[in-house]
Order: sequence, then C-alpha cells, then structure tokens
Amino acid sequence: MRLALYQPDIAPNVGTMLRLGACLGVPVDIIEPCGFPFGAKDLRRAVMDYSAAADVTRHVSWQEFTRHISGKRLILLSTKADTAYTDFTFTESDILLVGRESAGVPDAIHDAADHRVLIPMTKGLRSINVALSAAMVLGEALRQTADFPNSSSFT
Repeated sequence: MRLALYQPDIAPNVGTMLRLGACLGVPVDIIEPCGFPFGAKDLRRAVMDYSAAADVTRHVSWQEFTRHISGKRLILLSTKADTAYTDFTFTESDILLVGRESAGVPDAIHDAADHRVLIPMTKGLRSINVALSAAMVLGEALRQTADFPNSSSFT
C-alpha cells in the first residue's frame, strides 16, 4: 500500500500525511510541483520529528510518477466517484491517490485511475480535508488487507 499526493497545495496537510505514513508504515509519493516550498516551516511543524521515519519519494511530474507504478492499481479518492470506499475491495499493492486541496486532479488523471472511491458525506457539503480523507480511506484499506503495523512494533 502507498499514499500518493498529486501536486499538494497546503504544507500542513502534507506534513500530516507524511506523519500518517510514518506511523502506519505506508510510503508516501509526492507528485510535484507543490504549491509551497517543500521544506516550508508549516510542513516541518506538521510532520514534527516523524520526517526521519517517513518513507517519502518525490516525483518531478505525473509522467515520472507513472513510470514507477507499473502493475499496481491506482485508486483515486474523489468526490466525483460512484463507489463508497467502504464498498470497495482494496489490495496490498494499491496506491491511494489524493488530489490538490484547491482543485482535485485534472480530468486526464481522473481518467487514468484504475478505480475511484468517495467518502459518503452529508448532502450539500463539498469535501472533507484531504489529510482526514486520506486517513479514513487508508485506515479502511489497511484494515481490509490486514496490513496495519503489528502492535508489538510500537515502543
């Protein structure tokens, strides 16, 4: 399982997702460009001292990212999806992709995803924070694949 962030806009959200990945043993791919300098103070504050534990791969473009995902399913978290994430069957090799906070992903990337899932929400509301959405769906994916870190690995 991997978590991929498409051209993220907000440094604290990226820091939160890097920390999430570190704590759950899930590698994080960042597809640039980012909407902020990567070493931004807000990013460092959110990731705290978990940056050394985070397995992060930065990709300079979507094209460069796609060269590294051959044979893996790309699962897009999208408010435009038809399938609730709780009704979807995840696999251990899936890559969960979240879009930009301000704009999601372009249509071409939406179409490139193997599957699209959504978080059911109250009618009339736009979206849940991207870091919270990633945590919800990643938690379900890890539960389904029995891939949460073993409690004995915590110190």
